[in-house]
Amino acid sequence: MSIQSKLVGAASGLVLALATNVAQAEVLFWSTQAKPVEEAQAMREQVLSGFEGGVDYQPNDGGPWLTRLQAELQAGSGTIGVLGALHGDFSAMNPDDLVDLDDLGIASASDTFNELAKLGTDSLQYIPWMQASYIMAANKEALQYLPEGADINALTYDQLIAWAANVHEATGEPKFGFPAGPKGLKHRFFQGYLYPSYTNGVVRTFASDDAVTAWEKFRELWTHTNPASTNFSFMQEQLLSGDAWIVFDHTSRLAQAFNERPDDFVAFPAPAGPTGRGFMPVLAGVAIPRTAPDMAASKALVAYMMKPETQIATLRATNFFPVVAVDLPDDLPPAVKAAGDAVAKMSGSADANPGLLPAGLGDKGGDFNRVYTDAFERIVLAGQDIRTVLDDQKGALEAIMQETGAPCWAPDAPSDGPCPVE
Repeated sequence: MSIQSKLVGAASGLVLALATNVAQAEVLFWSTQAKPVEEAQAMREQVLSGFEGGVDYQPNDGGPWLTRLQAELQAGSGTIGVLGALHGDFSAMNPDDLVDLDDLGIASASDTFNELAKLGTDSLQYIPWMQASYIMAANKEALQYLPEGADINALTYDQLIAWAANVHEATGEPKFGFPAGPKGLKHRFFQGYLYPSYTNGVVRTFASDDAVTAWEKFRELWTHTNPASTNFSFMQEQLLSGDAWIVFDHTSRLAQAFNERPDDFVAFPAPAGPTGRGFMPVLAGVAIPRTAPDMAASKALVAYMMKPETQIATLRATNFFPVVAVDLPDDLPPAVKAAGDAVAKMSGSADANPGLLPAGLGDKGGDFNRVYTDAFERIVLAGQDIRTVLDDQKGALEAIMQETGAPCWAPDAPSDGPCPVE
């Protein structure tokens, strides 16, 4: 072999080695989360830059995300190394298309989340990654009226009602605040909090006797609720004005109150009912498709995402809260610290009973929400008979489930085909 041939061969080998190293160094992180330009950039610069192997972070809308993933799975090979998505995205997949992750020896601090991440199998099909949720908040002036023996971090609905009644009696004004306005997220309360706490379901149990009890309890709470709540959409405004002393809302819709007057308010978990502490987590996870090109690098990235310091960096970048036990640093905004603590206590509680975001409804999501808001308006605002209203609304809910074919989601028991309204 000539010297020139040897040089060409050596150069080719060097190029191949470099190309191989580059391919191994960069893990393609294919995500439906942190899509806005600012969040995506923060993910790259503040969260993923510390991963030694290098990460190509590519967020996408759900459609393109799924299309490319399905194409690689069908081809039997691909370039996607790690998937980032909501629980609903993963639950719609075949678990066989995801790599079992038990061997990593890592999980979230919530047994409830870890069970969800098994997707009905015996092992973790994704690792819970980050969460957002809805919580309770109160003016500290209200704390003196807590019922005797009540723990604000482990309230029951009966204790919440008694607390609201005590405040009402002491101040002469109904001081519970609820986001029942046109842009309020009241439907999420019924779907993710009230129904799971009293019926251990949301679709199957919509018109059950337990649901009647749930609405009776909420109607009782409403007697101590500021009647102007039908105009309230962001409860931070009512906390700041004093129109409400005890409220429920999404963490982002309480932030202004905690950031402006952090010493005046306290955040705490949602209350529990007979079937657990219902709450609605917006739960995202990380998974590895079976077609990942470098399994070791993909697993290393998943493990990196779960480190406490990475979880805190993710919180700063996305405003999604950690799912592992962390000590939040002092330089976080007050709202983040307060809400993060409440979310962690809620999701980590022994009686946690998550009511997941509706899945599989397509463009019928608004109609689904309307079933619950219509029930609220008829039962609570118009004072109609609860059983009559639920039996009537049941037909509308059944039609939506049949038309969409959406299977049940937690806490309803799984279904073959459309989730039944029993």
